[in-house]
Amino acid sequence: MEVFEMNLRTPTPEDGIRVNKLIAACPPLDTNSAYCNLLQCTHFAQTSVAAEISGELAGFISGYILPEQPETLFVWQVAVGESARGMGLATRMLEDILSRDACKSVNYIDTTITESNRASWALFERMAQRLEAPLNHSVMFDKDKHFNGEHDSEMLVRVGPFSSLAARSA
Repeated sequence: MEVFEMNLRTPTPEDGIRVNKLIAACPPLDTNSAYCNLLQCTHFAQTSVAAEISGELAGFISGYILPEQPETLFVWQVAVGESARGMGLATRMLEDILSRDACKSVNYIDTTITESNRASWALFERMAQRLEAPLNHSVMFDKDKHFNGEHDSEMLVRVGPFSSLAARSA
């Protein structure tokens, strides 16, 4: 059995281009500009996580605290490279973010997921179970109304309320 060295950490500006390439290699994720990924790795670093396995970027989650809802972490994107799938990496990354001081007031997770993205649904259903919290969803961005028919509808998924992991570990 091969042993992997995994490191979950706060992203740095040097991760921006690596994140951009990882997301491009993880369809059906929407790609962003390299500049956007640089901002995620700087402005939103405290609510994002980079996962390295044996020195290679294997996963990334970008998120931010909603400006008018400081109790809510919005998870923008979850990317897990093909070689790291099936290891529970996405769950571990999300728990890492929630355990940080930046999330000490967080007791809700919001994200958007298309109806066909089974991996994301499974992740957030698993998180709801782990946090012993309800999961609710509704249409946030409609295929026709917001995307002019060019993108599937995005469901707003909300997990919570739950007790903050950062507060639990304090």
